Amino acid sequence: MAPASESAYFNKARLAGRPVVQDLPKFDLDAYIANYRGRTRFDRLLLIGTTSPLLAPEALRYAVAEAKQGRDVGRYDAATAAMRDIMPYDPHATPDTVWKENVNKLVKAESDRLETELKGYKNNLIKESIRMGYDDLGQHHHRTGNLIESVKAYGRMRDCCTTPSHVVIMNLRLISVSIDQGNWLAVQTNVQKLRSPGQQFAEAQRLTAKLSAAAGLALLASGNYKEAAQEFVETDPRMVQARLDDPADEEAFNEVTTPNDIAVYGGLCALASMDRTDLQEKVLGNSRFRAYLELEPHIRRAITFFVSSKYSACLFILDSYQSDYLLDIYLQPHLGELYFQIRSKAIQQYFIPFSCATFAALATAFDSNEQTIEKELTGMIKRGNLEARINLVDRVLVAKTINARRKVHDHALQTAREYERTSHLRILRMEMINAGLEVAEKGKAAGIGPTFENAGREHRYGVSSVGNL
Repeated sequence: MAPASESAYFNKARLAGRPVVQDLPKFDLDAYIANYRGRTRFDRLLLIGTTSPLLAPEALRYAVAEAKQGRDVGRYDAATAAMRDIMPYDPHATPDTVWKENVNKLVKAESDRLETELKGYKNNLIKESIRMGYDDLGQHHHRTGNLIESVKAYGRMRDCCTTPSHVVIMNLRLISVSIDQGNWLAVQTNVQKLRSPGQQFAEAQRLTAKLSAAAGLALLASGNYKEAAQEFVETDPRMVQARLDDPADEEAFNEVTTPNDIAVYGGLCALASMDRTDLQEKVLGNSRFRAYLELEPHIRRAITFFVSSKYSACLFILDSYQSDYLLDIYLQPHLGELYFQIRSKAIQQYFIPFSCATFAALATAFDSNEQTIEKELTGMIKRGNLEARINLVDRVLVAKTINARRKVHDHALQTAREYERTSHLRILRMEMINAGLEVAEKGKAAGIGPTFENAGREHRYGVSSVGNL
């Protein structure tokens, strides 16, 4: 059997522009996946198996076993298909058709039973029974991978919710399914419903950590890194004390993410979007987020180095954990942009005291080479992230100089032009009044002074309004 690292699958993935992680991550796969429960376990295992050639055999076998523990045949097919592409001679790559047929029969029988019970509840017109019937049906569809029907079932619970706790349960169910769907707009909508000032749900106050984590993931997925960072750093620390192995613990959110993930997501988004003052005050000085940073000390060190202007040390830490972050289902699509923004901010801050800097000096400061630095500087200037020019002859980055005297003169001239225009309009109106060309409003005589109604407009525009001529 050919090793996974030599599989043609990963060569095609590189050509298609998909990330392929050649280095081993710093985490142990068994310990890593044990922190999660629910559907996210399979999603993470499948991503690792299709991204890391070194971990592919182990991760895909775990993914197949995880799929067979549930009733989602589609996920089992996805795992076996990936194994056929990467490890075609592995015995687990052959689909278990008998298991698939049995599971399909069980799923259909369970669906029919739940729908029959729901019809009976509707005939009895008992709202609580109808709500529970829709809840059971929605959870069944969620477990079996029929996410669209699950959303429909949860949505129909709305008319049967009679207490605030019912509304909270319904929205949490919709948030969970929407995350699995990747429908981030629906995630934000349902989070805002529970946070609505007009509807204060006492039950939702205990779930603030989950709501912040869900909102942060939605904002991260949409590329709004600054607001995502604000959500993550304000996440209630009660999630840190949650028992991850206890499904009954309401504080745990490890069917989606863990406290360690919150620290990483919040730290990276903050580094990419906040300045050094905000990083010190809102991240390192945040008592809430400090509990999460203690779980991932390397993120805290990276932020501390950035605040202390030790940019190369900060970037070295982030680069050493890049393989780990590329194997995360939520970070992988955004890691390149996050790293680019963090590195761009570091170069900007480093360059501020200088009027010019050689490529060699920048390459030394950021542990890189001149060719890479040149590409990065070009990209930053094109994006408008760096106010500078590149001298390719001398291989020097030159800051754009601002003539302070010229700037003051331009401002003075602009002020004079505005004053001249305002004076001209005032004189013009006075002449029109003197010539009797003003049309007075009904019930009011024409006069030089402004009327009470248009006094506000005169104050804003610096000239009285002229009536309809």
